[in-house]
Amino acid sequence: MSGTNSYCEALRISVPKLEAILEHADANAYSFLIVALLERGAPMTLLEVAERFEEVGITSVERALHSLQRCRPARPPVYRDGDHYALDPHDDELDLWAFRLGLRPPQVPRLSVVTPSVPTPGIEVRLTIAELDEAWRDADLRSWSDQRIALAVLDAHDGPLTPEEVRGFVSARTPYRLLRVDPAQFGRRGSPVSVLGDGRWSVVAAGDALASARRAVRERIEVARRWASYRPDPAVLGAQKKAVERKRAEHARELAELRRVLVYAFPARAPAVVVLLDVAEHSIATYVAGEIDAARDRILGFDVIGAIDVRALVRALEVDVGERRLVELGPPQKSKTLNRRGRALKITTALLVQGSCGISRAFGDEKVLAAYLRDGQATKLKRRLEADAKSLFALYQYGRLHGAVRLRWGFLDEMIPAPWVHRDEPTLYDLKRKAHDLGVSLEVVAGNGPGWDDPWARARVCEVVKDQGGYGYDLVDDDGFLVDDREVQSARLSVVVQ
Repeated sequence: MSGTNSYCEALRISVPKLEAILEHADANAYSFLIVALLERGAPMTLLEVAERFEEVGITSVERALHSLQRCRPARPPVYRDGDHYALDPHDDELDLWAFRLGLRPPQVPRLSVVTPSVPTPGIEVRLTIAELDEAWRDADLRSWSDQRIALAVLDAHDGPLTPEEVRGFVSARTPYRLLRVDPAQFGRRGSPVSVLGDGRWSVVAAGDALASARRAVRERIEVARRWASYRPDPAVLGAQKKAVERKRAEHARELAELRRVLVYAFPARAPAVVVLLDVAEHSIATYVAGEIDAARDRILGFDVIGAIDVRALVRALEVDVGERRLVELGPPQKSKTLNRRGRALKITTALLVQGSCGISRAFGDEKVLAAYLRDGQATKLKRRLEADAKSLFALYQYGRLHGAVRLRWGFLDEMIPAPWVHRDEPTLYDLKRKAHDLGVSLEVVAGNGPGWDDPWARARVCEVVKDQGGYGYDLVDDDGFLVDDREVQSARLSVVVQ
């Protein structure tokens, strides 16, 4: 694609111009920042972005800097790397922003039913059953009088009907109106509906009341037809839904095939020991001193690199990641306000590991690790760092299973979205739905994080049942107790499905 840069190539869009979104409904400092980075195709400082704002006439450099600093610029899909801000082209939030700002067309074109304009008959023409079917389908007729409804039904049938036949006709078309059967209201003088000797209802004469009923029915038909032009064709909608599901499933398979590695190093700013955890192979390797070059070469064999403060770490290791995906395993949220006084809880990776996986001592004390390194206690240092990497792996896997990590502290018990999980990747909910549809059970490991040597040693078989609302699924163990989804650390189908 000509005239594109690395960011836009990843999104498969043309290079945008900042001037093009100045009047957009979603135009603000943060969206301007995203477009400025897309336009440049490279990291920028906030000062450079502010100067670009002034250049296109958004505002002055000083006011732009103030707005940029207040809009929390370092949030997905933007990340901060030193003094520079850059885009993560693999973050699906960036693709959503591109769509929201009109930089790419919708993935599924909007199709609607085009209803031909058919003139409705005049009030001198009696109603038909087909017209009532069209006008009253799932309609709310509570504002209509019993007389008007009865007149419309009798007119469409062109003859007398019993009260039960009229009421049954109405109930079959809308559940929102129950016609009262009260002969007295139609038997009085002046009523357009009379009660015959056998109890049937009949139209007395084609007066103003009947004309009003015909007009009301046909006005509802016109409104229904007008709104139908805005509703998608159910057949087309179903085909589009299936196409989207196939596309998501295909993307999920592509993501599942990516080779992933978690990197844990000490010290983080100048690594002397590097631990690499191969997610797919469930293997761990530690590199010390002169082996760092080998660790660097091995990292380049993976497609996805995950770590705490991942960009700073790969820079410290002098790894040229190229187009590889970098996933940040640090806290997705830095703090949580606890009360109206503004007291805040600082969220750390260790706190999330403890809340999600129940590992109380997730990471070793840096002073102790530094002493191990200084004193040459390689075995203790290696053992502790590998344990730290396993804690990080437990958090990573929990996030992939749930799409979120768990924050528990005092009275708090909340789920925070995990940024390393793409929305197309299946989570526990998808696994439960699949098990329910196939009629099979799930093996789950609940409670604390699974052991490293035998991750499924504590697995128990659970039945998947519909929840009380009928919209989700519950896990029920062999003793008939519900298993809290948030406690589930690992899950898999109890049988292999081809």
